[in-house]
Amino acid sequence: MAEHLSEFVVPAAVAGQRLDKFLAEHLSAQPQTGEAGRADALLAEIDSTDEMEANEFLEATEFPVAKPAPAFNAATSVSRSRIQLLIDQGGVLVNGSAEKASFKLRGGESIRVTGEAHPAPLKATPEDIPLEVVYEDSDLAVINKPAGMMVHAGSGQSEDARSRGTLVNALLHRFSKLSATGGELRPGIVHRLDKGTSGLIIVAKNDRAHAALGQMFSSRQVRKTYIALVQDEVEREKGTINSAIARDPVRRTRMTTKPMDNARSAVSHWEVVRRLKTRFGRFTLVRVRIETGRTHQIRVHMASIGHPVVGDTLYGGAGQLTDQVAAQSASSRAARRGLNPERLVLGRNFLHAAHLEFPHPRTGKLISLEAPLPPDLESFLTRLEAPGKSSAPPKRTGIPDRSISPAEAERAAEAEAEVEARASQQKAAPARKSALARKALPARKKANGVVTRSTSARKVRSRKNTNRD
Repeated sequence: MAEHLSEFVVPAAVAGQRLDKFLAEHLSAQPQTGEAGRADALLAEIDSTDEMEANEFLEATEFPVAKPAPAFNAATSVSRSRIQLLIDQGGVLVNGSAEKASFKLRGGESIRVTGEAHPAPLKATPEDIPLEVVYEDSDLAVINKPAGMMVHAGSGQSEDARSRGTLVNALLHRFSKLSATGGELRPGIVHRLDKGTSGLIIVAKNDRAHAALGQMFSSRQVRKTYIALVQDEVEREKGTINSAIARDPVRRTRMTTKPMDNARSAVSHWEVVRRLKTRFGRFTLVRVRIETGRTHQIRVHMASIGHPVVGDTLYGGAGQLTDQVAAQSASSRAARRGLNPERLVLGRNFLHAAHLEFPHPRTGKLISLEAPLPPDLESFLTRLEAPGKSSAPPKRTGIPDRSISPAEAERAAEAEAEVEARASQQKAAPARKSALARKALPARKKANGVVTRSTSARKVRSRKNTNRD
C-alpha cells in the first residue's frame, strides 16, 4: 500500500457524502504506477460491468493469464465494492474510529487506511448446463457458445451471480480436466466472446495446449470469421477497417476508435454476403474476419463506418425494428397514432462466430470448423425479409400510388366498395321512380270510378268548340 495515501483529510466540499463513495472517487483520482497499478486498474474495469471482457485474448505482455489476481490495494483500486469490503473488515478509520460504509462525512475528518481487503477467493464451480461440443480431443475442445452466456464470471459480481451460468461452470461439469493456466476463475479459457455473441470458442484441456494456442493467437495464426447483420446498405462489396481501439474515457463500458494514447491496433476485413431491402429498412449481411481480438472489435469497427450491428444499442444499433412501410403510409400524425405497425425485437447483437481455423497445437494439422447461424438469428432474418399480409396495395383512382400496410389496404378496399355501391344505388334511383310512375298513372285515372281526360285532350276539344262558334 502506498504510504502517501495511508492518511488524508476529507475536504469540506464533500460534506454529506457517504464514506465508501468518497473513498472510491478519491482513490480513483490518484496516479497508478507500475505493473500492480496496471493490474488493479484492469480488474477495476472488469468490475464495472458484467458483460465487459478485458480482452478477447489476454496477451502475456498486458496482463498474464496465468498470473493470479493481486490482493486488493486501497491505494490503486477504484472498485466501490472492494472499498466497502475494506471498511467492513476494519481497514478504514475515521478520526481514529471504525465507521460503516454509509457513514456521512461532514468534512475535515481524518481518514486512515490501515490495511488491505481480502475478498473470498473466487472459484468457479461445476454446473450442469448443456453444451454443444463441435470438436474434441485430448488437448482441446471447441464449443458453440449460445448468446446470453458469459465466458466466465467477473470479479466485481456478487457471490451468487459470479459463480453461476457461465461457460466455465458448464465446462467444469462436462470435462474432467481443463488447463489451469487461467487460474481457478478461468480454467481452460484461451480467448473470449462477448456475452451477447454466439459461436465457436476454443477451450484448452491442458497447460501445454493452452500455451501453444496462446502463442497462435498472439502471432495471428488463428483465423476467426463472424457473420453480422448491420444497419443500412454498405456501398462497397468488401473492405478493411484498420483503426486502433481504446476504452472510451467518458463511457467506460464502451470502446472507441478515437485517437487515444493507450489505443491498440485492430484490423477487421469485411465482405458483403447479402443486401436486404425490407419493409423494415435496408440492411447488409456481412462476413467479418478479424486479425486481432480487441474488446468489442467488430461492433466498434462497424459502428465507426456508420453501420452498427443490428441490436447493438451500446454502439448505436436499433433495439427494435419497425415496419416503415406501414408507419409511413398514414397521411397525418393522427392517422399514424392509430396505426400499429409490426415491430421486430432481437434481444441481442446479430453477431455470430461462424468459422474457426487453426493448426492443432500438438500435431500441427489444420482444423477448420463451422457453426451455422443459430435458430434465433435465422428466424429473425426470415421475419425481416417476409412480405406484409398484402404484397400488392389496391388500385385507387385519382390517388398517387404509395406503399401502405395490409390493414390500411383492407380498410381502403372496403371503403371503395361501399362508395361504389352507393353510387350505383343513386344512379338507378331515377329510372326506378319513372317506371313506378307510369305503372301508377292508369290507376289514378280510374280512381273512384271516374275517368278523367288528360290536359292535352281537353285543350283539343276546347279549340274545336271555338271553331264551331
